[in-house]
This record gives sequence, C-alpha cells and structure tokens, in this order.
Amino acid sequence: MKQWSGQPRVLVVGGGAREHAIVWKLAESDDEPTIFCAPGNPGIGECVQRVDIDAMDLAALVDFAKGQSVNLVVPGPEAPLAAGIADLFAKEGIPVFGPTAAAARLESSKAFAKSVMKAAGVPTADYAEFTDADAAKEYVREHGAPIVVKADGLAAGKGVTVAQTVEEALRAVEDALVGNRFGESGHRVVIESCLTGTEVSLMFFVSGQTVVPMLPARDHKRIYDNDEGPNTGGMGAFAPVTAFVDAGLVAVVERDIVRPTLAELARLGTEYRGVLYVGLMVTETGPQVIEFNCRFGDPETQVVLPLLSSDLLRVMWATATGSLAADEVAWKPGAAVSVVLAAQGYPQKPRTGDVITMPQVGAGEDFDSGTSGGYVFHAGTAEQDGRIITSGGRVLSATGWGRDFEEAKAAAYRLADAIHFEGKQMRTDIGHRQDL
Repeated sequence: MKQWSGQPRVLVVGGGAREHAIVWKLAESDDEPTIFCAPGNPGIGECVQRVDIDAMDLAALVDFAKGQSVNLVVPGPEAPLAAGIADLFAKEGIPVFGPTAAAARLESSKAFAKSVMKAAGVPTADYAEFTDADAAKEYVREHGAPIVVKADGLAAGKGVTVAQTVEEALRAVEDALVGNRFGESGHRVVIESCLTGTEVSLMFFVSGQTVVPMLPARDHKRIYDNDEGPNTGGMGAFAPVTAFVDAGLVAVVERDIVRPTLAELARLGTEYRGVLYVGLMVTETGPQVIEFNCRFGDPETQVVLPLLSSDLLRVMWATATGSLAADEVAWKPGAAVSVVLAAQGYPQKPRTGDVITMPQVGAGEDFDSGTSGGYVFHAGTAEQDGRIITSGGRVLSATGWGRDFEEAKAAAYRLADAIHFEGKQMRTDIGHRQDL
C-alpha cells in the first residue's frame, strides 16, 4: 500500500497517555513514518519529535502541517475534533483520522446524540433535556433517584453526575444551569434514567459505511479499590473483556447500535470517519449506550493498541481516505492491563511538581511466543531541570501484556510498583470484574 512519495509524515495532536500510545504504535509501522506530536509530553518526546503548538491552535497546526508536508493528521482529544480540525484540514487536502465537527456532535452534544439514537431506535436510557433549572428540578423530583444528570457539551469528563439521591441531582442541575459550573457546555442538561449492569467500552474503526470493531475493554472509573470513591477520568483498564466476546455481543453492538447510528447520521447528511467509541452498559435486556465518544478512549487505548497486530498507520490511512477493509485489522492473542498512577489529591485538587523515578522500559518482544511485555505511557508529566515531574491528575499509565489476563496484570503491576513519586495513588484491583 503506497499513498505517499517517500517517507510518510504524520502529525498527532494532543499530549496525554492516549496520544503517547498512538505515537508508540504508529512508530512500529513498516513504512517508517516521520511522526510529529503537538504538543506532546516528555514520554512522547522520547519516541517522536514534539511540536510546541497547543492542540486547540488549529490555524498554527495547519501551517505546521503544510510546511512539513504532513500526509496524515491524527487528533487525539475530543475538543479539536468538536472545533472542526477535520474540516479545516480537509480544505487543505490533508487527510484526517477523525470525524468532522458535524459528526463529532455525537460527543460534543449529548442532546444531539440522544436525538440520533432515538431516531435510529438505538437502545439507550430514557431521557429529557432542559435549559430551564426549575423545569429540570421538577423532572428530577417526579422521577426520583438514582438518576443521571449530564452537561450537554464537552466538560473534560467532569460533566456527568450519577446521583444516588434527589438532593444530589438537584445540586447537579443547579451547578450547571444556574452556577455556570461548566460554562456554555452546561447551559443545557440531559437527564437520564440510571441504567444498571456492567460497563464495557467498545471502539470501532469507521470509514463511511465500513465498520470494524476493536477489542472490548473495561475502564475503572472510581478512584479506590472495589469501585469506591469519586469518579475519575479512569484509573485503569483491561482488554479484552472475554465474557463480552464469548456472548457474541460485539456483533450485537455493531448491528443494533453502530450501524443504525451511522445510517441516521448519513440521513442527516454526515459521513463518519475515525474512531467511534461506544460506552455501554450491559443490562438484563442487552447492551445499551451510555455515551458516544468521537475518538480513542483513555485509558482504553493503552490496552487496545498493544494488542493490535495490524499496521496502525495503514489502518488509519485507509480509514481517513475511505478505503478501509475489514480484513486489514487483526489482533494478537492474549490480554493487556493498564494501571493509572495518579497524583496526590486527584481527582479534586491534584498536586503537581513531584519528582518521578521510574525504570527504563521497552516495548517487549516475541509477544506471540508468550513473552510478556510492558510500557509506561506518560500523561500528566513535565520536565524540570532534567527531571520528570508530575504536572496533572493522571500522571502515568503502566501497561503490561501477556498470554492471558493474569500474565498481563502481573506485568502491569511490576511496572506500576517500580515507579515512585510523592503521594502516588493507584488501584490494586484493575480487572477485578471479568464478568457481565
């Protein structure tokens, strides 16, 4: 497959552990790409060339890509996609692995996503949307708790309240619609019935009407063991969720959720290209959609991509250019586990500036012969006086893989235990729920 003259040049946008995993996997390509990452992080800087451009400075990103003859752009976070990065690069004739702003509304507007699902007959929680606080509060009182209150727009993973009491739900409504906690993103709220079951994340490569599933993963949102404490952006993950695969639910989600959603988008005049992330609750009646994301999940990416045996660059190019075929995507046997190491005070007020010490870790070899491996993906890190320090809430993702879950978990925790910084927080039970 040849789509470029000379060595391919790729620009990855973002600077978290997800983007570190993406550039790490892209660097394995047989096409030996030149990879840039804007803005990146210290770990990414050990793999590829960092570019000092903010992920939301779209005009500067376009100028850089044109000046460097970039062949493919890969946005990691949701905000640039919602802002129209794919649309902007399309005008310059540079393919983007990611949806247009119109298609990205599946994530950037929960009300839009619910309306699409309703029109498409996709299984999801019952809901209502409000811009008036009094009307929203009356709805909460009528329906009782538990109940879910969501800011309509992007809120950096902090806009969802799974309220166990009516009082908690009323406070969430007040915060969003009156207190302006989420700014414009919270000027509309979606209130949903609370689904019960087990959660699974299933991502798809989508290129128009071509849909190729990835391996199902399970994220661990609560900060403490046994799923206790406040919600976070994710404290770890594992893949695959074997019970989900064995139950035949990957095909069910594609048939009953993904394809009807894409068909409704097409009816609205929008084609989808990139990753479609489906956050699922597996209920007694089957999988139901909790949310859509328009990009790779974090920390799910850190466990799914190590298990990809295909050339990620070629898969991304085919997806972006509308030429993806299902047989281009293949997976390794085995499992992967990722443990997030978080800063002291996370998720409320994470402390920064603590020095990190960690082992030098390669990617491992001979996976198919059973040798386990591991890698540390950077997230909230920075460089200061030649040392790596904490600079955010979720600091690192210690990822391991092996022939089975237990081998992968052991590899991940060997890495996690070997990393040190003051106040390090991590869960010790990633993968404690394997069932549905």
